[in-house]
Amino acid sequence: MQSLVDYIERHIDAEHPYLRRVWRNTNLYQIRGQMASGHLQGTLLRMLVEMIRPQRILEIGTYTGYSALSMASGLDENAHIDTYEINDELEDFTRRNIENSPWADKISFYIGDVLRELASSPRTYDLIFIDGNKRQYLDYYELSLKLIKPRGYILADNTLWDGHVVDPAYDHDAQTVGIRDFNNRIAHDNRIEKVIIPLRDGLTLIRLKSCR
Repeated sequence: MQSLVDYIERHIDAEHPYLRRVWRNTNLYQIRGQMASGHLQGTLLRMLVEMIRPQRILEIGTYTGYSALSMASGLDENAHIDTYEINDELEDFTRRNIENSPWADKISFYIGDVLRELASSPRTYDLIFIDGNKRQYLDYYELSLKLIKPRGYILADNTLWDGHVVDPAYDHDAQTVGIRDFNNRIAHDNRIEKVIIPLRDGLTLIRLKSCR
């Protein structure tokens, strides 16, 4: 499988040198470096942003900033990303990655619980990327429905969860249950259009219909 990933990455757009540095440092200095989006998914995120052309993006779960930076690299002039990370131990590492990047002026980085911080927010977004605590995906989804504009897009990462979603051995794993509950909910939600892309750990693309 890794050889196929290597092949794909050799046949797509080259990784931006700054993103490569973020990826490398994440894997050197963080315990779970594989959680960063990486070259393949980052390229897809950038291209989706270039196609959708959102003016405002909300990211739930910054980690070390790779996905936010990838999306920012595809933004139009004056467009912006708000990204929230709940783990304050990542703040210094991630803030450096963002503030030293070529896209620093397009990203606002916040440490805090997005469910609390934006619960009563008047802000609206054209695109929302969910990549936070898997146990809370349904909560993030409900928040996203309040904040997303009509015909806006929601992306949800890790929705196949390394295949655990179809493995009975993980029936009592809280993160797997959270992802399954999210997948089951959106499958029967007639307010949206949805498709799961089997990229890396699964990426779900959701579009809100014009009428809620």
